[in-house]
Parts: sequence; C-alpha cells; structure tokens
Amino acid sequence: MSFSTLVLSLASSTLVHLGVAPEPGTPAPGPVNLPLARQTIDILEILKLKTRGNLDEGEATLLEQIVHDLHMRFLAAKRG
Repeated sequence: MSFSTLVLSLASSTLVHLGVAPEPGTPAPGPVNLPLARQTIDILEILKLKTRGNLDEGEATLLEQIVHDLHMRFLAAKRG
C-alpha cells in the first residue's frame, strides 16, 4: 500500500459517511453520518500535520486537495 492509496481510502470512507458515495457492496449511498465523516477528516488532518516535509510533491498536493474538498463537502452536508 502506498501513502496515496491510504489517503484515497480514507477519502472514500469520508464520502460514504457524507452520503455522497455508495457503501461497499450497495448501489446507493447510505445515510449521512457527520460524526464519522468529521473523524475521518480529522485523521487526514493529522496525517497532513505529521507528514509535513516528508512527502513528495504529488503526495502533498493530493493530501492538500483531498482535505480541502472533504472540508467543503462536510460543510455543505452540515448545512443540509
């Protein structure tokens, strides 16, 4: 597993919790679970903080863009 794969896996989980992506093995998105979405975003934020300066440019960009996108989606979901 690569760092990028880990980040994408956590992002996918967050999208499921936000009700954007289908749960594995199902055709439709499941219920929105904002606490779990927030927790996974927080994990990505911790990874971003703890790996600062140790990622290659592509990994750093991927992590930055994913965290930003998930924050925006979280805020939209929170507003309803």
